Amino acid sequence: MTDDKNSNSRRGGDLLVASLLAQKVDRAFCVPGESYLPVLDALHDVSDQIKLVVCRHESGAANMAEAYGKLTGRPGVCFVTRGPGATNASTGIHTAFQDSTPMVMFVGQVNSSMKHREGFQEVDFAAMFTPLAKWAAEITDPARIPEYVHRAFQTAMAGRPGPVVLSLPEDVLSDLVSGDIDTGLCAEPVNAAPTPAQFEQIAALVEASERPLLIVGGGDWRAGLGEQVASFAERFGVPIAASLRCQDYVSNDHPNYVGHLTIGAEPKLVDRVCKADLLIVMGARLGEMTTAGYTIVDPTKRGATMVHIYPDPEELGRVYQANLPINAGAVATAAGLAQLTPKSDIAKRSNWVAEARADYLASLTVAQRDTSVDLAQVVTDVREAVPVNAIVCSGAGNYTAWAHRFWKFDRFRTQLAPTSGAMGYGVPAAIAASLVYPDRTVVCFAGDGCFQMSTQELATAAQYGAKVLFIVVNNGMLGTIRMHQEREFPERVYATDLVNPDFVALAKAYGLSAERVVATADFKPALQRALAASGSALIEVVTEKNAISHRTTITAMRQKARATQA
Repeated sequence: MTDDKNSNSRRGGDLLVASLLAQKVDRAFCVPGESYLPVLDALHDVSDQIKLVVCRHESGAANMAEAYGKLTGRPGVCFVTRGPGATNASTGIHTAFQDSTPMVMFVGQVNSSMKHREGFQEVDFAAMFTPLAKWAAEITDPARIPEYVHRAFQTAMAGRPGPVVLSLPEDVLSDLVSGDIDTGLCAEPVNAAPTPAQFEQIAALVEASERPLLIVGGGDWRAGLGEQVASFAERFGVPIAASLRCQDYVSNDHPNYVGHLTIGAEPKLVDRVCKADLLIVMGARLGEMTTAGYTIVDPTKRGATMVHIYPDPEELGRVYQANLPINAGAVATAAGLAQLTPKSDIAKRSNWVAEARADYLASLTVAQRDTSVDLAQVVTDVREAVPVNAIVCSGAGNYTAWAHRFWKFDRFRTQLAPTSGAMGYGVPAAIAASLVYPDRTVVCFAGDGCFQMSTQELATAAQYGAKVLFIVVNNGMLGTIRMHQEREFPERVYATDLVNPDFVALAKAYGLSAERVVATADFKPALQRALAASGSALIEVVTEKNAISHRTTITAMRQKARATQA
């Protein structure tokens, strides 16, 4: 803190931390750097108000901050140093952007007197992060720190949420600022709302339709909205599908919930999207993954009547030309939908809803497979053993298909998974979830490749007492790339095999309970022991390469390729 206790002057670093307190920041994630030492010194004095989590790699710190933003609705805060610190953290910024997650990252920068000389680790961070963030800027005047911080938090939460990056030159943090500088008001989310006339139009369109479908998603969802939206869907006879990685927005036990528009979605659900005569898209962009490469909802063709409700007006009409575009946030939209009352009988849509629901329930059935470890049964065993409010985390890879297909989510923010397809996300996200909600069970599914991109964060979990159950699926390869390789260049395996460490020994070195499972029947007893452990635990599940996905095998893919070539 500033040396002169009787002075009305503060260092820029002290003013920055005071501004964070004004924004109700209670936790931050970092990898320390000499470029922002004054901030660390100021955080020392408020350690009872802002808990600082020191991570082992900047990507882990950024991913933890992103997960915090998802879990709380307030911007996750991350501090990294210049140069490689910032580039390492860029993956988390990209995830926050694609997942529409509020986040603010502060990056240490060279002294202003050394700018534009390519000083040590100097990068133009405003230029670097502009394509990845809602706003990226550099603070050049320490007296304006509160202004920039307030704008950063406001921007991160306004409309479509997302990340903001602020660069902090060393001198801006160390210089003294005189005078009584107000740290400002706490930023709050701001969103538009549908008009009464627009709600009436939605109701009229639904009642005129025979095959409506509501697709939910986006980054401004909140707890309780799922119940409001589901009540509307039930009264009007509308099935609900979740966009990519938004399975926890509406209870999967609700009779109107019909599935997840994920990568390789259930064929019958895809067929229903194509056959729908009305699509109500609430909060989702309808991106490439949700639409199977823009094929099941084609932006170049007019198909079903579309209502597109989105918090950012610039997204409306950018890709899809909706019949009824509505600039509005999820909170106001859900509240308004819950107040609507149908004027006609919904019987003509009853079979449409019931059949879609039956198809979804059938997709949860675990079919017997000739494999040593059946991942469908593994996911089902975990789901049945943990509380309904358990937080389930994953990164990217073929292993996630089992978790996303066979897990039924009951309530909001029980799923943390990146729509950006970022490998290495699950481990840091799970650690952040455990720190934010220490009384809830946290489960992390990770493939062997995905896990090794953030294994070092097990040390962070140990240091701060996070309790996570890690399920590491070890098939000795990068499964997703191998599957594409087998499809495009069958039997020409290259660069996708992995030589892995002893995951059990590695986990034990970090102080975790750990064991290996090589048969389906052995998993449930191992799970019970892991859940009973006093701290974090890891179960390595060894699977066969041939079981490449939950739908096919490498053998079947090669047979199909040979038949095609013949």
